[in-house]
Amino acid sequence: MNYIIPKIKMIILHYYMKLLTYKIKNLDTQQIGVLQNQLVYNLNNCFGNISLVDLIQLEDYQDHVANFISNNDCLKHDIEDITVLPVIPKPTSFRDAYAFRQHVATSRQNRGSEMIPEFDEFPVFYFSNHNAMFADGQNIELMPDHFHRLDYELEFAIVIGKGGKNILSKDADNHIAGFCILNDLSARRLQMEEMKLNLGPAKGKDFANVIGPYLVTPNELESKSIDTPFGKKYDLQMSCYVNGELLSKGNAKDMNWTFAEIIERASYGVELFPGDIIGSGTVGTGCLLELNGTEKRKNPDYIERWIQENDEIEMQIEGLGKITNKIIKSDSNHSLLKLKK
Repeated sequence: MNYIIPKIKMIILHYYMKLLTYKIKNLDTQQIGVLQNQLVYNLNNCFGNISLVDLIQLEDYQDHVANFISNNDCLKHDIEDITVLPVIPKPTSFRDAYAFRQHVATSRQNRGSEMIPEFDEFPVFYFSNHNAMFADGQNIELMPDHFHRLDYELEFAIVIGKGGKNILSKDADNHIAGFCILNDLSARRLQMEEMKLNLGPAKGKDFANVIGPYLVTPNELESKSIDTPFGKKYDLQMSCYVNGELLSKGNAKDMNWTFAEIIERASYGVELFPGDIIGSGTVGTGCLLELNGTEKRKNPDYIERWIQENDEIEMQIEGLGKITNKIIKSDSNHSLLKLKK
């Protein structure tokens, strides 16, 4: 009996795993762990001085993690006693896709543009700043210019666990280590000005991305998965609140391009690496730019709403938890907008 019970625990833990990067409060050393029932089991205690990216590359790592926990071999912390860090604090790269047709079509309609047919021909993405990652619970200090039409974007993201080149969509789901919530903060005035030059988004997007609170392994979401000929989709409710008010709501299953298809395009002729992050793009109704535009079409006198200093943004995705961040303003008076010639 003593042998059977740990084995049963190991199987259960293998299929329900949330991985995170954290530090113990008042200490700067980064740690990795797995969350189970409000307890964080320290995995460096089991695997040595490795990162989460190192962990997800180990063969059968989930079985080893489950075995350590079931045998009570790991140092444990109450989740209230740790500070969560970005799931991958320094990703090897960060691509953000454009996978939700509703968001694209509505945003174009709001600008008086027809839907672009190329959206339905191939998935697209852009590269953003992989060194500008923030964590759940972290205050985000922004420069004054960022507050000119400051926006959130409700997304979710994958972390690549198995690298590769020229990955086909039929194989691509096997390269995904897990999923997390993504908030792609956007300074719309900077973004729109630079994109008139047919480059970008760049300065309008490169300053803050929130990713977390943990990495949920694909097997944990299996009951929510939807098989398609082009890879899996996931039936997950998505929502965003600002200061407690629900503003955006959607579902991850409405992606018109699967992550498998996005991986196929992203890896064409180039190597993807473990730790690369790829975002889904904004879900329909998932940002203020889209919501404001829709309301302005209905009522030209509508007063646009944007993120303000001291606003709190909370995003929730079914099965992936929630991320909450307060937005604060730097006391710097340095301005790119004032430097324009």
